[in-house]
Amino acid sequence: MRRDIQNGQRGGTRSIHHAMATLNRRRLLQGLAATAAAGVLPTAATASQSSLAFADVKHGLDDRHHVAAGYDVQVLIRWGDPVLPGARPFDAQNLIADDQLLQFGYNNDFIGYLPLPAGSGSSSHGLLGVNHEYCSSELMFPPYEGQHRDAWERHKASIEMAAHGFSVIEVRRSGRTWQVVEGSRYARRITATTPMWVSGPAAGHRRMRTAADPSGGRVLGTVSNCSGGTTPWGTFLSCEESVEDYIRGDTKALPDAALYARYGIREKSLFNWGVLDRRFLLKEEPNEPNRFNWVVEIDPYQPSAAPVKRTALGRFKHEAANVVVAPDGRVVVYMGDDQRDEYIYRFVSKGRFDPRDRNASARLLDEGTLSAARFDGDGTLTWLPLVHGQGPLTAANGFADQGDVLINTRRAADLVDATQMDRPEDVETNPVTGRVYVMCTGATRDAKKLNPANPRTPGTYGHVIELMPPGEGVQADHTAPRFRWDFFLLCGDPRESADVAQFHGATGPDGWLSSPDNCVFDSKGRIWMATDGMSYRKKQAEGLYAADTLGPGRALTRHFFRAPAGAEVCGPCFTPDNETLFLSIQHPGEGSKLPNPSTRWPDFKDGMPPRPSVIAISRKGGGTIGS
Repeated sequence: MRRDIQNGQRGGTRSIHHAMATLNRRRLLQGLAATAAAGVLPTAATASQSSLAFADVKHGLDDRHHVAAGYDVQVLIRWGDPVLPGARPFDAQNLIADDQLLQFGYNNDFIGYLPLPAGSGSSSHGLLGVNHEYCSSELMFPPYEGQHRDAWERHKASIEMAAHGFSVIEVRRSGRTWQVVEGSRYARRITATTPMWVSGPAAGHRRMRTAADPSGGRVLGTVSNCSGGTTPWGTFLSCEESVEDYIRGDTKALPDAALYARYGIREKSLFNWGVLDRRFLLKEEPNEPNRFNWVVEIDPYQPSAAPVKRTALGRFKHEAANVVVAPDGRVVVYMGDDQRDEYIYRFVSKGRFDPRDRNASARLLDEGTLSAARFDGDGTLTWLPLVHGQGPLTAANGFADQGDVLINTRRAADLVDATQMDRPEDVETNPVTGRVYVMCTGATRDAKKLNPANPRTPGTYGHVIELMPPGEGVQADHTAPRFRWDFFLLCGDPRESADVAQFHGATGPDGWLSSPDNCVFDSKGRIWMATDGMSYRKKQAEGLYAADTLGPGRALTRHFFRAPAGAEVCGPCFTPDNETLFLSIQHPGEGSKLPNPSTRWPDFKDGMPPRPSVIAISRKGGGTIGS
């Protein structure tokens, strides 16, 4: 995930008392009382009975990765490794856009696994879909000291655009070792210039039309692809996040100035792609920003099929899009908007999933109801529909049609009075219990903006919220208009009272975490949480932590994996048999630059830069991860 840390001072005594007063009015960790002094729950006789059979990795920070004892780590694929036929070997000293188009992209994030053959359930042969979120240019290119700055900027932009997007690779396990299948017919690179369709209510909308695409239905490329999801019909959902990093220009004199401001478009952007492609200059294409911040569906089993931007799922800084089928067959997609004071969303399809008709499934994400979440202090969550003509979403408030509602989803959620959150990122359903977990990574929060679901100031350490739809397990009704909710974790260091952290009483000194980001569930319903902010907030490496969600070990977090310096752990993904755990290691060395990075992970060769990579973790001798 893009680091979006909102720095702030730790809360003082008033903030702690305010937070604890709010929290003590809510049940924490299924009814156990909070203790403000120690920041942990009372330890019962059975409190240490975690089902996780590994010891904590030590907190720390160095240039290597570390995994729990008894596990092996394999580097599966790195930035610059071949994906498509004809790709040349990676040459860090001679980066070329034409090479990068055929190679694994930069800053891999989301990982999805789909079996081969399709529907087989295989855990030893499948397709990995991997996002490439952004480029850490200072770790790709040495400082430029030449005289031809304009030519250099165009050259750099061409490589960055090729390194963004998405990769599909075919993988196969032989014994305990995974290999990328060379020459696979499924292998694919999707970049910032790949043609793709637009579908749903915003397709063809006046705010989606450009000079290059007067139809408003055909977009070039995808950028800032953060996390994602997989669908029951066997596709990947790739989530666009930060369009403001790519398009620049003076917004003040333009008719849609308020819309640009709500999505962060400004005079300067992180990437200077306008020197190569004029559509990234606002004055050239004022509607171009509206063509990003969507969920993109990719069919890996049909590599010639163009990706599709599904506008019915709304436009915002998508962190993830995780799909569950409700008991009545309707498809539900949970999503978070990864920015301070933004919202949690749910989409419920109009149609019903038919596992016998894959073609019909392709249309399920084009028609349905998008809603934003409101959290109330009595433990009730209400889903507020974002439907044109309902409540304040009318022409009088600037919404001429449903396309306007979806293009300006954030303002629609503002007007229906959804609950502002502390950077809601991943939102995932536990396959065993049917409960839904929200990773709030944390953000500086003014005391005036405290609310029941985000009760701490400054709130920088993050928390995990548990949503409870009516029913249990596969009978949980994810389409219901109201849920119950509670806290699962309040993150931070439980030994520091200023953090106002809440963990299980048996949590070890290396088991606590802050800044939860991605999560995944194993087949036993245990949650595995990756962090993004430990290194900034706690001067500890990012990592992966696991905990039971049921039983005496509920919320007893354990530290399973620690990343190298500067890196973030992303995209945790299990094979169906839970014997392999894939992880993305993103931006190793962040905070440093060439020629002297803080790590040269994973190659550790002189002159070689750090390389974002996908790793595969398995137990020594085989067996289920975590048990």
